[in-house]
Amino acid sequence: MASKVVKLGSSLLVPSVQELAKDPVTGIPSRYLRPDQDLPMVSDATPMAEVPVIDMEKLVAGESMDLELERVHSACKEWGFFQLVNHGISSLLVEKVKLGIQEWFNLPMEEKKKFWQEDGELEGFGQAFVVSEEQKLNWGDLYFMITQPPHLRKPHLFPKLPLPFRETMEAYSVELKNLAKNILEKMAKALKMEAEEMRELFEDGMQSMRMNYYPPCPQPDLVIGLTPHSDAVGLTILLQVNEMEGLQIRKDGRWVPVKALPNAFIVNIGDILEIVTNGAYHSIEHCATVNSVKERLSIATFYNPNLDAEMGPAPSLIGSHNPALFKRMKVEEYFKCLFARELHSRSYLDVMRIENGKGNST
Repeated sequence: MASKVVKLGSSLLVPSVQELAKDPVTGIPSRYLRPDQDLPMVSDATPMAEVPVIDMEKLVAGESMDLELERVHSACKEWGFFQLVNHGISSLLVEKVKLGIQEWFNLPMEEKKKFWQEDGELEGFGQAFVVSEEQKLNWGDLYFMITQPPHLRKPHLFPKLPLPFRETMEAYSVELKNLAKNILEKMAKALKMEAEEMRELFEDGMQSMRMNYYPPCPQPDLVIGLTPHSDAVGLTILLQVNEMEGLQIRKDGRWVPVKALPNAFIVNIGDILEIVTNGAYHSIEHCATVNSVKERLSIATFYNPNLDAEMGPAPSLIGSHNPALFKRMKVEEYFKCLFARELHSRSYLDVMRIENGKGNST
């Protein structure tokens, strides 16, 4: 199938923070200072509570399948996050992905410019959700691209990745698509939702990947790697690329650092899944902090419904005793509205919420 031109939005072009941080930073540029935020503490404090751990092998087979399904249900309701172990993705492939991403961000600037965001686009090297010249910026660079289905890929991005990195990302993209669909199938079962409703919505879903590079900062408590937000997507599967931690989630009003387990993925519920589950599962606010010692790298894979689909609360989960809490909307329209906004907390989910039986028009 030929490439389909999809324009979901744009982000203003900004300088590379990785390049900025290569020289000794004597004073942090004002656009990166974040007095506007109730930022999490940058510390090595041991979290009061640990993100739940789910074993994919137990979810698929064995005597403890029902118990593990109940643990998934509880994690999605109470945390919106869990770490997934025994996920079935080859450790060799995962290591190739990690190495490839480190090499990708270490390319010389002349090479990176071939993959930089183009004016009026979202994909490529840069930042996302930058909608004004006065807006505060994150202390980090990203490389964002749509990866599935293949006909949505921008011809100058994924197909032009250097070998063998392109082959590695192709394999990883397919594996994570299948993993996401398996996780969603288990969630539908845990919710006692009609399996076909979840399957149809996410069949041939849109997958995108966001590689993140957060350079060290001499005053890490004055900046933020990634603004506190909830993911507007269906499901996010995060891989920690190097040993530096930085992900924090807001739990019961406190910021909780997440320590990635070896060979695990960190999975979280996105706004779309909160909408589809009619609020049963929660999309949780999280952010990325930086440190003064070493860069942090990660890759988030987002899985979404088919762009041509219409989404809203699953019919099998609503009724007279459980009215719909969110509006229905075309998936493509949902994303176009999303990328026209600045990233902020859970604000976009509130736009989708039905208040007093009427759609919120803000």
